Amino acid sequence: MKAALAALLMICLPIMVWPAQGRRDQRDRDLRLPGYTKRQRSNSPAEYTFARLRYPGWRSSWAVDYPKADYQFILGLRGWVNSMLDIADEPITVALHEKQLFNAPFIYAVEPGGMDLSMDDAAKLREYLLRGGFLMMDDFWGEYEWQNVQEQMKKVFPEYEIQELPLSHPFFHCYFDITEVVQVPNISNAYRGVTSEKGGIVPHYEGIIDPNGGRVMVFIARNADNGDAWEWIDDPNYPLKYGLAAYRLGMNAIIYSMTH
Repeated sequence: MKAALAALLMICLPIMVWPAQGRRDQRDRDLRLPGYTKRQRSNSPAEYTFARLRYPGWRSSWAVDYPKADYQFILGLRGWVNSMLDIADEPITVALHEKQLFNAPFIYAVEPGGMDLSMDDAAKLREYLLRGGFLMMDDFWGEYEWQNVQEQMKKVFPEYEIQELPLSHPFFHCYFDITEVVQVPNISNAYRGVTSEKGGIVPHYEGIIDPNGGRVMVFIARNADNGDAWEWIDDPNYPLKYGLAAYRLGMNAIIYSMTH
């Protein structure tokens, strides 16, 4: 089944590409993508809503790739991945002190190298994660940003260490079988054939695991920019290899968060 779905993804991605939406300096904050159709069961709550975390930090870094990456990801989950999830039409953003946070099984934090949590913020994030929530951290590079991510997570879980996740972990096999740690570059670097930036040469898949149940509470994609691949996979010049890797990783994160 997984092999068939992966094959379907490989076939459909090139076919379902549309003209690029324009470059980063031409973003529309009210963007609706071509092919973005409304869900049929609009009179009932959706099974899944994509949620982006509005965290405190440097220069609103939480909003990088927003909103195109979010809408594009929904479209990809519905069509290319063929997930069969009933996905909400509108992605949301949530802050750590909003009640809506606890309705989201999965929250996405982009560029956490610029994150700066207060102790109250950290306590709320800790509560969310211990109550079954899941955080994906993506798009940060090099030693300086890595140090900041570690410092922020120490505020949340001073007793737990970030650890490398082996590719044999169930996270990597709950929907697609992921067998490689892929360094997904931003679109500018991808055009130049470069995958790393800021000295972040080696990509890592890491996490914070609840020792009581073995559940991954925080998934960390270090030295990679999966959100950029979600955003720009519609660009015919963006290498398909990175788009496929990013969508597989994102789909596994969603399924894992909803089933663990």
